[in-house]
This record gives sequence, structure tokens and C-alpha cells, in this order.
Amino acid sequence: MSEPTREEVDRLPGPVVLEFGADWCPHCQGIQPAMADLRARYPQVRHIGIEDGKGKPLGRSFRVKLWPTLVFMRDGQVVSQMSRPSREEIVNGFAELAAQPAG
Repeated sequence: MSEPTREEVDRLPGPVVLEFGADWCPHCQGIQPAMADLRARYPQVRHIGIEDGKGKPLGRSFRVKLWPTLVFMRDGQVVSQMSRPSREEIVNGFAELAAQPAG
């Protein structure tokens, strides 16, 4: 699947988590158990994994500099963004996003 454009991401309805990273990144690999658990716990939150790298326009549009970077969005608006988050930060990000009423 090709990387979505920023315009496509900004039009996504409801809660969305963008996960920027790379398969070989040890920090990205380290959060996968938490991400799998939270995706199962919050099925209403759409998850989009994005293989990021130099010159990738979507990552640059969110000013991604470290991996993993998670961008929590609702109805195209950024709710929060975190780089190299702890498990607790990820849990709180999902919970906050899922608790917000639909726009």
C-alpha cells in the first residue's frame, strides 16, 4: 500500500493513530507489544503504520525526526504527537483519543 498524502490523512474521520517508523528500528520494534495490545483494546481507533525515511513527505509534514513517532488525530486534527513514547504515554494517548466524543 502506498503512503497516504497529508491531504488524505487530514480528511480521515474519527480517531486515527499514525505510527511513523522503520522495520529495522529497535525503538519501533520495542513498542510493538504495546501497540498490538492497544489496537486490540481500542478497535474504534484506526491505526496506520508508515514506513518513514529521508524525503518521505508525510513524515516531513508532521516534522518527524525520531522513530517511532505517534500522531494521535481526530477528524483530521492533531490531538497529540509523541516521539519515542513510553508504554504509559502510548496507553494515555489511546485512552484520550478513544474518550473524546466524535466530531
